[in-house]
Amino acid sequence: MSELPEWLQPVAEGARTITADHLTRFVPPPDAQTRKGAVLMLFAESATGDPELLLTERAHHMRSHPGQVSFPGGHIDPGESVLQAALREAWEEIGLVSDEIEVFGELPELWLPPTNMAVTPVLGYWQRRGEVRASPAEVHAIHHVALAELLDPANRITVRHPSGWLGPGFLIGEDHDLILWGFTAGIISRLFDYLGWGTEREPGEVRDLPAHMLQGEHTRADLAPNTKLRE
Repeated sequence: MSELPEWLQPVAEGARTITADHLTRFVPPPDAQTRKGAVLMLFAESATGDPELLLTERAHHMRSHPGQVSFPGGHIDPGESVLQAALREAWEEIGLVSDEIEVFGELPELWLPPTNMAVTPVLGYWQRRGEVRASPAEVHAIHHVALAELLDPANRITVRHPSGWLGPGFLIGEDHDLILWGFTAGIISRLFDYLGWGTEREPGEVRDLPAHMLQGEHTRADLAPNTKLRE
């Protein structure tokens, strides 16, 4: 493994000590039979050397979570490892060549109660950023988001779901008008907090989700009666 850049070393070190409790409020019941998934949290550097994170915007015609910003990823197929699934999904969604990626860790498995998915984020470094292209069936756009923009308080918001749920969010895109929220925003926000990168941030203004992002969404009413929530 080649040496990671200095700016990325805290992420690698944090991944070795962070627990699921640092990243999520949801705890699966002891007897839960979950579906398994994996996502790729891919760090890179721009042409000018600025640290960035790769995110995808789901196709707007999809029946569930249309337009939602997320990490590349999906279900783990039979016989696959977490790593194999994350890299396969990244190839299928954006044509990312796995040989270009240096995998340097994983975050703890995290649970999404509404879909009963247990998802493991795989951490990767794209030292020499190559070409990617969006698969129209799944991805509307690919976003290379500078870490400086994610850490800028001006781009931090609190997202309000119609169910009353409030959670961390970010404004991304060229015009900073695309809302990053939900599972992905929660991982980024809480990881940054754990690393000490976001400890001085304010909650930010409260923004309601646009209607097109709510199609097929699950609300807190969908949670199973035995779901344990850690506030």
